[in-house]
Amino acid sequence: MRKKISVCMATYNGEKYIKEQLDSILSQLEENDEVIVSDDHSTDKTLDIVKGLNDSRIKFFLNKNKNGLTYNFENAIKQAEGDYIFLSDQDDVWLPNKIALSLKGLEDNDVVVTNCMLTDSDLNIINNSYFKFNNSKKGFLKNFYKSSYLGCCTGFRKELLSDILPFPANLYLYHDWWIGYIADMKYKVQFIETPCLLYRRHNDSVSPTGDKSKQSLFKRFRNRFQLLYLANLRLLKLK
Repeated sequence: MRKKISVCMATYNGEKYIKEQLDSILSQLEENDEVIVSDDHSTDKTLDIVKGLNDSRIKFFLNKNKNGLTYNFENAIKQAEGDYIFLSDQDDVWLPNKIALSLKGLEDNDVVVTNCMLTDSDLNIINNSYFKFNNSKKGFLKNFYKSSYLGCCTGFRKELLSDILPFPANLYLYHDWWIGYIADMKYKVQFIETPCLLYRRHNDSVSPTGDKSKQSLFKRFRNRFQLLYLANLRLLKLK
């Protein structure tokens, strides 16, 4: 039996797409693996759908308070018991090669980021390569300016947990930026060019990652320097 996988999913009012996403994930997992679902007090049928799958590998956690996207993901990651941890949005679809290619990459790397295809709400392909669309690649300087790290495409070894958790309070930017900064500064990263995911973009998307920023130039640089400062403190174990 291979090492245990934990897939961490943050949910909020995801009833429209979540079953399709969970089906695409569970079909690639083994009996010993787990899917951690952390819910941020959904008001729709998300919980009923998740429980209705009746799969013992799914572990459901409800936040004590409404935490927002970043800290909802933090709650999911805190529950993970696997040797390899994958992040998942509630509305995408994993292609059948996602786990196999990621595990191959993790044999010699600490973090992998798989490519994905951008789609509309009905999974019609808009762009065949997010990497080309975003000029995605590893490297701190590149990702300081514009992050290549999509949480939904990221998998990593559990050894990162000691550096990424807990997430800093009041992060201006998202969890995937935080993980990416830590990864580029300390760990061995591989970007896998093969698309392994259908990255669904629609009006109800919780995460704006991949969309054009509407923030001012000042706020964008403020956010990046805050993240740089916090990442250095964390790696020095001062915060």
